[in-house]
Amino acid sequence: MLNTPRARRGMVTAPHHLAAEAGLAVLREGGNAIEATVAMAACLTVVYPHMTGIGGDGFWLIAVPGRDVIAIEACGRAAAKATPELYKSNGLGSIPWRGPLAANTVAATVSGWGEALKFSAELGGSLPLSRLVQDAVWHAENGFAVTQSQHDLTRDKLPELKDVPGFAARFLPAGAPPAERSLMKLPALGATLKAIGAKGAEDFYRGDLARKIAADLARIGSPVSAGDLARHQARRVAPLSVDIASAKLFNFPPPTQGLASLMILALFDRLGVRAAEGFDHIHGLVEATKQAFLVRDRIVGDPASMPEAPELYLQPAKLDELAARIDRKQALPWPQPASAGDTTWMGAIDGNGVAVSFIQSIYFEFGSGCVLEETGINWQNRGSSFVLDGQDGQPAGPRRLVPGRMPFHTLNPALARFADGRVMVYGTMGGEGQPQTQSAVFTRYGMFGQGLQAAITAPRWLLGKTWGENSVTLKLESRFDPALVAALKAAGHDVELLGPFTGTMGHAGAIVQYADGVLEGATDPRSDGAAAGF
Repeated sequence: MLNTPRARRGMVTAPHHLAAEAGLAVLREGGNAIEATVAMAACLTVVYPHMTGIGGDGFWLIAVPGRDVIAIEACGRAAAKATPELYKSNGLGSIPWRGPLAANTVAATVSGWGEALKFSAELGGSLPLSRLVQDAVWHAENGFAVTQSQHDLTRDKLPELKDVPGFAARFLPAGAPPAERSLMKLPALGATLKAIGAKGAEDFYRGDLARKIAADLARIGSPVSAGDLARHQARRVAPLSVDIASAKLFNFPPPTQGLASLMILALFDRLGVRAAEGFDHIHGLVEATKQAFLVRDRIVGDPASMPEAPELYLQPAKLDELAARIDRKQALPWPQPASAGDTTWMGAIDGNGVAVSFIQSIYFEFGSGCVLEETGINWQNRGSSFVLDGQDGQPAGPRRLVPGRMPFHTLNPALARFADGRVMVYGTMGGEGQPQTQSAVFTRYGMFGQGLQAAITAPRWLLGKTWGENSVTLKLESRFDPALVAALKAAGHDVELLGPFTGTMGHAGAIVQYADGVLEGATDPRSDGAAAGF
């Protein structure tokens, strides 16, 4: 059983322990939580390459005492050449999950690092980016030990990845999945990170590095061009928020599914459940998830193309209406298709109370699978969430592929400010499971008083899928009480039992700062992570 670490001067958590160590080192050197998070994000790019990378997107929530929470949107848009006609001319009725035509959006996370560091400088942050990428560069140049999860996912997804440009040369040493504990070096990626550290995030989009990236992308046949990179900018946006009985909750606005995460907790709050782990708790959250996902799948996409404002569904009257649709005893039939995803969440709170919830994604494991030869970047496939006209016989709506449009994102960072002065940052990887795991962790800790680490360790559930497997069952870890499992089945839930600690349930983490300055952190035993403070 993991203990909950406590500290006073700073706390970090990340799904790989080397990333957490990189962030903690920055805090020890006087860096703030934003700078520590950039260090963790860079390190994860190297040591957790199957989960994340600088070829993806990123979303930030940052809370500073006495100020409004800010959000930083680093979401890449569809390339100018990424038109429905491009896919139709290649004989495709939908956007593929893998390969060059899946690599159809700008990779935006590095721009988010840059914008976050601008905000950090406003708060007095002064550590150079070259220092923040230092650990990542070392691991890339000198080697890191391959994790079991990297081996397993390489093996499991090999049929769809082995022939994708650049993948085998980078991730299949000796032509096979790397063994756990074997050393892997990523020198080209290390050189790219070193260039970002020396020249800044701008170089990725409008400098020498951008020209190398564009040449790499053109070489493999991706539609993303130098012009697409040059047009990209990260931006600060207002987060979504909702009040519940004990706290004000914050999450990211569209094109992410942050609306669904907030709705689940606000709907569940209205059910008046008084105890954790029983039927009312699990059934209530699952049914709240269904109501939230029905809204999400109907309206959420590029915010410029959405038919309704997301804030409408966070109004008390609308939430009351949707909560009234939840049957307290019976499951709503659930044939809706799910969305896949993969990502890493990390968090940091420093001694001054600056709190960061950050999520960085390449979408599926290894993203598009395309590894750029000169720069070593593994490019995302986030644009595979776009819909072509007439695909599956459904109207495309706000997720229709249009050049310059932002794709729908499953990833969403979460943050809460409690009425008693606590601040909590929390999140997870896991696509469709992200809002569900957030609801499990928050209700256990924030509503029912479980310890922070216990709330993350406790058995979890997942309605739908995480990584591209078409499934609409209610998956439960086998540690749940058999009587509860039987009750859920009797209520009409299509239950599927999985292992006791399965990565299918995501890699969650959380940090809480109390009003007296004490920090608590937690990491997921399903990951390779750590929570560390000083």
